[in-house]
Amino acid sequence: MAELADRDGLAAQWARVKTRLRSECGETAYRGWLKSLTLARRDGQVVYLAIPSKFERDRVVTQYGDRLRGLWQGEDPAIAAVEVVAAARQEAVARAVPDVFEDDEPVAEPLSTPELVSAEPPSDLNAISASLDARFTFENFVVGKPNELAFAAARRVAESETVPFNPLFLYGGVGLGKTHLMHAIAWEIRRNHPQRRVLYLSAEKFMYQFIRALRYRDTVAFKDLFRSVDVLMIDDVQFISGKDSTQEEFFHTFNALVDNNRQVVISADKSPTNLDGLEERLRSRLGWGLVADIHPTDYELRLGILQSKVERVDVDIPPKVMEFLSHKISSNVRELEGALNRVVAHSTLVGRAITLEMVQEVLSDLLKANDRRVTIEEIQRQVASHYNMRISDMYSARRARAIARPRQIAMYLSKHLTQRSLPEIGRKFGGRDHTTVMHAVKKVDELRSTDRHFDADVDLLRRMLEG
Repeated sequence: MAELADRDGLAAQWARVKTRLRSECGETAYRGWLKSLTLARRDGQVVYLAIPSKFERDRVVTQYGDRLRGLWQGEDPAIAAVEVVAAARQEAVARAVPDVFEDDEPVAEPLSTPELVSAEPPSDLNAISASLDARFTFENFVVGKPNELAFAAARRVAESETVPFNPLFLYGGVGLGKTHLMHAIAWEIRRNHPQRRVLYLSAEKFMYQFIRALRYRDTVAFKDLFRSVDVLMIDDVQFISGKDSTQEEFFHTFNALVDNNRQVVISADKSPTNLDGLEERLRSRLGWGLVADIHPTDYELRLGILQSKVERVDVDIPPKVMEFLSHKISSNVRELEGALNRVVAHSTLVGRAITLEMVQEVLSDLLKANDRRVTIEEIQRQVASHYNMRISDMYSARRARAIARPRQIAMYLSKHLTQRSLPEIGRKFGGRDHTTVMHAVKKVDELRSTDRHFDADVDLLRRMLEG
């Protein structure tokens, strides 16, 4: 009876820990990585949690291990550690007892064997589809010149009865709105065409589901599931770069859907032609439909985004403050929204009016980081001075090595030290094409890996510009 009571108490603690973890990490992360965690046992001051695969275990330990321990210690201060272990094989899990090891991994003793056995690949779309953020709708997306093509294309896909272009490929830097548009498409389709089967997930989750299917020898079910959807949406497809088996399966899934006139929507941080590590045939297929670039935001768009956000919070923010933030925080929308949230939270919690002075004080670290960001013009001046050449040579058509190599270095540094897109960088170097910038970046990377002195030279220039 005492042992049963201990287990009931441990299960109750685990239920509370899971609830808090779900609240803190968000529904998407919880369903993607934490939902399959199950309580195994407690051994002294250590609690053991089980998860179906080593792949999942590694991710959970890296991303959430410390928080799991902290939450459990909040339930029971006597807990010194929380160990996450992989149930290497179902049959091993079913017979697991303390101190049994499989492939050098401890196999947990389950409190409830059926929970662990249910780790087979899911057959329901809802079980693998990522959660949609209710804020990410077309109505809440602020449109400006940098994103108007992507917005119009996303809207066309969401509202069209047929497939207007296949695939729709959205690309751009971090925090510019790719995920927002992906969620908006899914919301719109589910609202207007509830009968259509929509599957939205990250490329990482696609790979994970494929690995599980291979592990449980159930690739037929995997193929049937992914090829039965009406709309397949894959976020951050660059994640499968270099992963040949996953690319192979994705290639065939993509072809099957397109051949059956099913809509495919893809997002990435680069255009298909610039995605290194992807097979040539896959890059070619991804460029078949409409490729829409989301450019870095301009001042007017950033101000519009802030005004839209302010309308939804009950806080008085002077126009000068919003203009100041729009000028100063230009990297991406996510950082801009984070800055606004910090200002509003400080004002609400401390009871302090929002003024320009207050904003500069609260965001001093963020503003300092943005002030340190260099421009392409500064990079060109620094590189020209370092190599004793004229600044005009950065824009000229001269191709002598003494001119071309420093110019390539300047393009390389512009790519890594600024938020500018490749076409924008090319225009700053005498109207050159984005492929010229791509070639320069690759050439400098190659030389840095083979020439120690060249690498030291580039590193010196980078430190001088960042300092």
